[in-house]
Amino acid sequence: MSGDEAGAVGHERVAVLLEALPYIERFRGATVVVKYGGNAMVDPALGRHVADDVVLLRAVGLRPVVVHGGGPQISELMARLGKQAEFRDGLRVTDAETVDIARMVLVGKVNRDIVSAINVHGPLAVGLSGEDAGLISASARHADLGFVGDVAAVNPTILERLLAEDLIPVVSTIGSDAEGQPYNINADTVAGAVAVALRAEKAVFLTDVPGLLTDVADPTSLISAISTKELEALVADGTLRGGMIPKVAAALHAVQQGVGSAHLLDGRVPHVVLLELFSDEGIGTMITADPTGEPS
Repeated sequence: MSGDEAGAVGHERVAVLLEALPYIERFRGATVVVKYGGNAMVDPALGRHVADDVVLLRAVGLRPVVVHGGGPQISELMARLGKQAEFRDGLRVTDAETVDIARMVLVGKVNRDIVSAINVHGPLAVGLSGEDAGLISASARHADLGFVGDVAAVNPTILERLLAEDLIPVVSTIGSDAEGQPYNINADTVAGAVAVALRAEKAVFLTDVPGLLTDVADPTSLISAISTKELEALVADGTLRGGMIPKVAAALHAVQQGVGSAHLLDGRVPHVVLLELFSDEGIGTMITADPTGEPS
């Protein structure tokens, strides 16, 4: 590499750092909830990038919390055990045996893998289930779905203690009711509820698409920024549907309940969390409160 080329590379790196600086200063001390899933969870290389991003967030003074599901891993173990997965309206029918499988996968495997990936950088991450310290109180969603749960309440005390110790909580989405019955809960729903309970500045949802698209077949139809009222209108008129609805619902709930902004990002893009939070243009969709201040 010539001296001119080396100089150009150096200037480019400095420019990236200078672009990130005001965002780092602005969000220092803020809580950021990252919902980890999709391709980023099943591709080891992308998983390492997410872990690196989370560690960097902590290193520059933010307070990251990771929330994860593990649907593909649950289905894989069910198949190995000879159990057929059944879905209704996109939700896994969860009998007693299936919820035990979900607990084994989410708490015993996926959570451990994420914690290990983060802790390559030092003793930073602590794995939790929603059952720990009464973190997530659950209720049954519908009798036909078995032990599929909704979030009844979030007690953020254990998360706040860990964050006060500069640790990174990693939460698997198993909650329990007052009798101790475990429920498997949608990870997007949990991430939004945790963000609200922690009064987070940002809730970040990793997806398998570039963000909100007005036409799912056209990547150029990406909406880079939208208010809660505008987003509700897109849901009401059917522009948004299918698999994006749980993420949209969780993001809307978070922002309407006081979270500064929600971000829908393409988890297939390396270091997408940093690109969205620390650059001028961003890379996904940012959802903010209605600018008029009127209730949405």
